[in-house]
Amino acid sequence: MTAPEPATLTPDELRTLFLFESLDEERLQWLTDQADVELTRTNQRGAYSGAMQAYIRTDEPGPYQGSMLAITDARFFVIDAADWGGTVRSWFPMAMHLMEGMFIGMRNSQQIVAQRERLLSLGRLSAGLTHELNNPATAVVRATSALRERVTRMRHKLGALASGKLDGATLHQLTAVQDEAIERLPKAPKLTPMQTSDAEDQITDWLDAHHIEGGWELAPTLVAAGVDADWLESGMKSAVPIDFLEGGIRWVTYALETELLMNEIEDASHRISALVGAAKQYTQVDRAAHQEIDVHEGLDSTLTMLGAKLKASPDLHMVKEYDRTLPDVPAYPGELNQVWTNLIDNAIQAMAGVGTLTLRTSRDRDFVLAEIGDSGPGVPAGLLEKIFEPFFTTKPVGEGTGLGLDISYRIVVQRHGGDLKVVSEPGDTRFQVRLPLQAPAAVVLPS
Repeated sequence: MTAPEPATLTPDELRTLFLFESLDEERLQWLTDQADVELTRTNQRGAYSGAMQAYIRTDEPGPYQGSMLAITDARFFVIDAADWGGTVRSWFPMAMHLMEGMFIGMRNSQQIVAQRERLLSLGRLSAGLTHELNNPATAVVRATSALRERVTRMRHKLGALASGKLDGATLHQLTAVQDEAIERLPKAPKLTPMQTSDAEDQITDWLDAHHIEGGWELAPTLVAAGVDADWLESGMKSAVPIDFLEGGIRWVTYALETELLMNEIEDASHRISALVGAAKQYTQVDRAAHQEIDVHEGLDSTLTMLGAKLKASPDLHMVKEYDRTLPDVPAYPGELNQVWTNLIDNAIQAMAGVGTLTLRTSRDRDFVLAEIGDSGPGVPAGLLEKIFEPFFTTKPVGEGTGLGLDISYRIVVQRHGGDLKVVSEPGDTRFQVRLPLQAPAAVVLPS
């Protein structure tokens, strides 16, 4: 029997390409090895390979899409593909026609559905990222417009106060009070909506008692800055003559509002930067395909990408139990982020907006264990064996392709040499991802 030509380029063939012509033998061999992807591993007696392609070919068989590699002593029963295919076709002609149609149809369908799954995943992340970026961007625009208005009003008020109506000592004291109020901003207590309402009512009553019009408009800014009625009485009232009390309070309020708006702009800018950073971390832009990674970075960047879904469910709670002492693991971070996305997104959907999402990491012998858990209804025992099968889904028609967990399994098990399991009971479903601390030989870069 004539051996088929290799499906991948040999080191000698790679050396003829200008991209690789200067590489040594070790690096060329590494490139050749990377073309091999383990599809399955078995020790079952009677396992076979190559039959399907032999059946459906009418011409002389060419290179196969896969190869078999024996890692232990084994006995083989080998039949020439052309002889076997022709014989089976003559024995079962109609069955072979049906099998050929099924094979080609399934291959085309799987390619289409896999593409759709990737597009759906990208669409979910894009929608979430767009939503998250829109909020701080809108806040920046709104705060900038308001800041311009407040600065103009404060400048006019400052000109009126400094135009001879106040003496230098009083103006200096008023400036000191303003600085003191601004210093209170970082220390302002976080109030509940009820506490905020009560505090605003107290300040409004104080302003009304001192004949300051529109006190209800000034109160929210003063409360947000940590100012209360006692401070207005002891600090503000003693700073200026009573005739200029309203002007002094408005000046201080404008200054505080300006600071609050600038803080809002700064916070929104930081949020945008953080989201862009998380997006780069998630997509692994400008980073090597295979590297030593901290699994927590990938989990957190995925949570950022799915932030809109989490915020849309106020009854959905997040629990993180990270073991920060874990070492880095060798991995393909971009592909692992796809795993985290599938598992976390599934957990969110399983709880239907109510429950607890738990992310937990720990060490399990020579593996890093990452668990994504939810408090949803769980996976029925009869379905646990099928959950990682391609095209199997428990979601309603149109909401899932059944490839998310299959893709995740392939990435974890076949790509990283790890393990992906699920344990489930009502109220406690956990997907357990185990990643080896040492890289499989196939992905070790030559020095």
